[in-house]
Amino acid sequence: MALFLISILLFFLAIIALAVFLTVFWILMIIDVAKRKFKNENDKIVWILIVILLSWLGAVIYYFVIKKDNKH
Repeated sequence: MALFLISILLFFLAIIALAVFLTVFWILMIIDVAKRKFKNENDKIVWILIVILLSWLGAVIYYFVIKKDNKH
C-alpha cells in the first residue's frame, strides 16, 4: 500500500514539474518573440498571437520554426 501511495505522489510531482517547465518555457518564448526583430512587423504580431493563444503548443511551434532555425 505504501508503494502505491509513493507512486501516486511521484506521478503528481512529475506532472507539477512538467507544468512548471512548460509555463516557464512559454513565458520565455513570449519574451523572445517580443524582443526579436522580424522583417515584417506583422510577423511579430502573428507570432505573439500564436504563442499566447496556443499556450505551450504555440511556444513549441515557435521554438522549432523560428528560434531553433536562427541559431548558427
